[in-house]
Amino acid sequence: MTTQAKRQSVTPRIGKPSGVWRSLRKVPPLITLCFVTLLALVVAALFAPVIAPFDPNAQQLLARLKPPAFVAGGVPEHPLGTDQLGRDMLSRIIFAFRPSLGIAAIGTVIGLLLGTVIGLVSGLTEGWLDNAIMMLVDVQLAIPFILLALMAVTVFGTGMIVLMVVVGFAGWETYARLTRGQVLATKNLPYIEASQALGASRAYVAMRHVLPNIASPLLVLATLNFSGIVLLESALSFLGLGVQPPTASLGSMIGAGRDYMASAWWVVAAPSFFLFLLTMTTSLIGDWLRDSLDTRISNTA
Repeated sequence: MTTQAKRQSVTPRIGKPSGVWRSLRKVPPLITLCFVTLLALVVAALFAPVIAPFDPNAQQLLARLKPPAFVAGGVPEHPLGTDQLGRDMLSRIIFAFRPSLGIAAIGTVIGLLLGTVIGLVSGLTEGWLDNAIMMLVDVQLAIPFILLALMAVTVFGTGMIVLMVVVGFAGWETYARLTRGQVLATKNLPYIEASQALGASRAYVAMRHVLPNIASPLLVLATLNFSGIVLLESALSFLGLGVQPPTASLGSMIGAGRDYMASAWWVVAAPSFFLFLLTMTTSLIGDWLRDSLDTRISNTA
């Protein structure tokens, strides 16, 4: 065997995780069901005006607090019953997916971009700037974010844009810490040092070499944080500081129906079930992606 062939045989192949993609192709039935469920929820949100059987804000006071169709006294026209104002629960839940999913998706992207940029800067610069950023991260982790969110919404209002920005700051510190750790682990690799020796700038090294290598853990973290942001938006709406009436969101529906739990349990149970379904599916998908994209786990499987 020639010297060049020996070098090729011992040189690790970067960027070709064949075991990872084999793991991705072996999707368990439960994860397949989660993907189908999440896709169905997204489609329902996108085509809510077409799918919803009623106007979500149309009130029928004579039909208020009607039980679901599968309960005694229910009517087929309202499969999930009606709320305290006679509005169709199914229609409101379908429309509630729109703000819940939209705010959570945009908030996740904001947090991902913000935390990744801060983590890259921290990991590549080190020194006093790195220490200052990590101190800010520690401060953020020490303060419950729900308190900061309540203060921000109280000061700046409860508009959709404000909510997106507020929830976007949820979890940025976890992205920053993960990115910084990955940067410190990869920036001293030979091919990165060679690129720097050839005169590549830090920005070029970060975008061309470092960021592609840390994309997988960032994707997994974003998937896992998505369900947390959905719950954060629901908590703010439950407290009356999130999505405002008459626009429906899962959290606001639960908050509005809590006074009727004793006499009309479905007013809270129906949106709570779909909130649970949304967060559970995204969490399971995130766990599966974490196991699939972790080469140490996928190679031993």
